[in-house]
Amino acid sequence: VDALKQIRQAGLDRVHIGLETGYDPLLKLMKKGVTAAQHVEAGKKLLQAGMQVSEYVMPGLGGQEMWREHAVETAKVLNQINPHFIRLRSLRVPDHVPLHAKLKDGSFAMQTDDMLAEEIKQFIETLAGITSTVTSDHIMNLLEEVSGKFPDDKEKMLRVIQIYQELSESDRLIYRTGRRSGAYRSIADLKHDPTTYQKIKNLIQEVEQNEGPQGVEKMITEMVDRYI
Repeated sequence: VDALKQIRQAGLDRVHIGLETGYDPLLKLMKKGVTAAQHVEAGKKLLQAGMQVSEYVMPGLGGQEMWREHAVETAKVLNQINPHFIRLRSLRVPDHVPLHAKLKDGSFAMQTDDMLAEEIKQFIETLAGITSTVTSDHIMNLLEEVSGKFPDDKEKMLRVIQIYQELSESDRLIYRTGRRSGAYRSIADLKHDPTTYQKIKNLIQEVEQNEGPQGVEKMITEMVDRYI
């Protein structure tokens, strides 16, 4: 801690950490070279040194197999650290990273957007006893509105997820397409701009007619991957 304090006094007052997950088996699988306990120790030392700490979390990193453990154990790590910021950066898998091979051979299955919403709900529910600010300020995040400061805004963030989950299947698809194309920033945009809503609906219908539902999913995936 003394060395970190000297660094702080020299002018470095903010540290961004790629936690990504607090689940040890997943940390090992992703070859992060660190354990959850080491993340907790490092985060606490940085705070003791007077630095502002941002911890980055990657929803989706557990895939369909380990999503719940990923959500719960990551939240538990952050509960121990209580960083200033928790920044969500949803998983995307470009073809040049090792995980892409697992995706192609079927040993890793990406979550759907609806699955991701449920994972983030579990994550937010498990966060407790902290004063951190959660931010979802990245285009690859489905629900940018899942943002706020604990503990006051916890229920507000969960409400955003609930509103998304209660949308009809067709409206969820329209929102996903609008969000991934950059047309929407919030669920409320579905109702605020009827013209855009109808344009997106027409686009989805056209793609479905020509390529089927899988064509729509392919289109949405390609939209997200543009931002990598």
